[in-house]
Amino acid sequence: MTNKAPIQIAFFNHKGGVAKTTSAFHIGWKLAELGKKVLMVDCDPQCNLTGLVLTYSGQDEYRYASEDGSPRNILEGLTPVFDGRPVKMSAVRAEPVPDRENLYILPGHVGFAELESQLAISHELSSSLSIMRNLPGSISWLFSLSAREIDADYIIVDMSPSLGAINQNLLMTSDAFIIPVAPDFFSAMALRSLSRVLPRWTAWSKQASTMPVLSEASYPWPSKTPRYLGAIVQNYRVRSREGKPAAPTRAYDKWFDELKQTKAETLLPKLSEIGLLLGEDDYISSGASTSQFLLEVPDFNSLIATAQDHSKPVFTLSKGELESSGVVLETQMKNVKKFNKTYQLGAEKISKLCGML
Repeated sequence: MTNKAPIQIAFFNHKGGVAKTTSAFHIGWKLAELGKKVLMVDCDPQCNLTGLVLTYSGQDEYRYASEDGSPRNILEGLTPVFDGRPVKMSAVRAEPVPDRENLYILPGHVGFAELESQLAISHELSSSLSIMRNLPGSISWLFSLSAREIDADYIIVDMSPSLGAINQNLLMTSDAFIIPVAPDFFSAMALRSLSRVLPRWTAWSKQASTMPVLSEASYPWPSKTPRYLGAIVQNYRVRSREGKPAAPTRAYDKWFDELKQTKAETLLPKLSEIGLLLGEDDYISSGASTSQFLLEVPDFNSLIATAQDHSKPVFTLSKGELESSGVVLETQMKNVKKFNKTYQLGAEKISKLCGML
């Protein structure tokens, strides 16, 4: 085990239905494929990442609960702090992801949402109520503690679609963040909303880092500035027109333009103002110019259902798993290869960008 600190990357957008969990899983898998040790943390109380990765349907008893007092999910890991017990937190036992060396998951729990109100109060009153001083920094501490057990290089945080205290805490204790979006009106609206919310969260975090009551807590508030790595656009259809390479259909093309304009004119200037951007040369040298999307991922179509059945990314599907034949199988395998190339490039960009942090 080394003493190096893992890089924590949050996948965040308070709009739902933008493939946050899919993006986190696929990128996490690819980073592990590149030889990095990756801990994915399921912070969405819906537990979709846990169910997907560990093939847990929710119809049986929850398999990732402690039997010997050692925490096995995010709620159990945090309970000693939020219950005010006079015991130290312990690392959560990370579960290895089947068929992918170097990839692990810290399972989620529906009850994680129950901590929201306590955390919100601690964010506002920890300076005057010393009994709450350990709460704000405890989540980040638990992640780092658990990641060190597997010597992780990255912590991938899959977040819920919310602007609550938990997401505020998760984002502001991360080293970097990625914003998944869909080409639609509400995603453009969400980018404008984030340009108003993130300055408030950043100001709060900076103030928290100067409070002795938090910096001297048992689980100190980490002084971090999360950097924007880019936006991933997903869930759109493509079509080849006039012999040209496949591109978003005209209906989606309109919203691509709207997202790019909103990002360029509203979000990025605000992120620059509050210090959440890397240098433009860093983005360009990493092949991830802010004028473009970090990744463009069209609809998986029938591939996603098969991938979910096998609890694996789309780009790892084999001919036997697709259970098709003829032209259909040929087309599906071409798409599998395209998605593999897309996510390979995305993981390489992210790795290079993280080297700039």
